[in-house]
Amino acid sequence: MEGRAALIDGKAFAADLRGRVAAAVETLKAEHGLTPGLAVVLVGEDPASQVYVRSKGKQTLEAGMNSFEHKLDASTSQETLLAKVAELNADPAVHGILVQLPLPPQIDTQTVLAAIDPDKDVDGFHVINAGRLMTGGKGAEAPLVPCTPLGCLMLLKDRLGDLSGLNAVVVGRSNIVGKPMAQLLLAESCTVTVAHSRTKDLPAVCRGADILVAAVGRPEMVKGDWVKPGATVIDVGINRIDAEGGKTRLVGDVAFDEAAAVAGAITPVPGGVGPMTIAVLLANTVTAACRQAGIPAPELS
Repeated sequence: MEGRAALIDGKAFAADLRGRVAAAVETLKAEHGLTPGLAVVLVGEDPASQVYVRSKGKQTLEAGMNSFEHKLDASTSQETLLAKVAELNADPAVHGILVQLPLPPQIDTQTVLAAIDPDKDVDGFHVINAGRLMTGGKGAEAPLVPCTPLGCLMLLKDRLGDLSGLNAVVVGRSNIVGKPMAQLLLAESCTVTVAHSRTKDLPAVCRGADILVAAVGRPEMVKGDWVKPGATVIDVGINRIDAEGGKTRLVGDVAFDEAAAVAGAITPVPGGVGPMTIAVLLANTVTAACRQAGIPAPELS
């Protein structure tokens, strides 16, 4: 039985954001002759990555932007991949560069991410963008922010408005979600706790949260009795588990039915945070294109 929590519809919000991105692209073309371009580099044959890259390319074109896809063999050397990144860095038609992760074992991920021009780093993973986020950079020093946590923040602000003074707990400390999510919430004047697998009495820590963000990659780890009544729960997890009849199903990092009976609002899986990631990627590409052209970037977040 469905609980009383309001569902946070990430799919609908993402569709609206993509519409705003498309309108911004039309304006850039008409007023400045500028068409934002996103280059995606895929190394190898990872099935999930292939699906994701196809979806990115499709949505990039639907937004009126240029899409450049570069597919490299799984045996590609690090040197070859770095040469491709250098080529894209130098291409004025490419405003955003995304190297799809994970990379094959012969390639060092950090070396490749560090080679991307920070101003074209639409994934927000470069150490310079991480530093700009940490230090609250503005204007020319404003960071490009990782897409998933920025999408989570958009959903939170849409649901709650002003986040100032709220207690936020982020479960997970990855560079991709947990750490940047904590920085974004700090910038909104939340009181932020970053919890993880070594946190003592993790359920009690979670119960103190007005905002609970789960990003640990463990299926249904966060139980209903970990959730403060009325809290807003953002479930970043996407885990495939076995289901009846030899099939599989997608679940988040939160035990949804239990949490929905307690929370004030919650993101479903699928249909919550997931759709936001590519929509924010498109928004980041528009922002990057404007900055590179010296044009004020539209307010899309």
